[in-house]
Amino acid sequence: MASAKKARKTRPRHAPRISVTFPPDLYETLEDLANKKKVSIAWVVREASEKYVADQWPLFAKRQP
Repeated sequence: MASAKKARKTRPRHAPRISVTFPPDLYETLEDLANKKKVSIAWVVREASEKYVADQWPLFAKRQP
């Protein structure tokens, strides 16, 4: 039983997942951007989200060396 508890504590944490519905024209724009950058739409959305948070709350911005 102790090993089962220990196993749970050592598992890596997974990133939370969400589901988002976009208007068709916005989705098409995201798709075009992703294709041009050769990345996934999820990558584009994550990048945009990070920039939005950094603009709204500068203290949360990632520090670049």
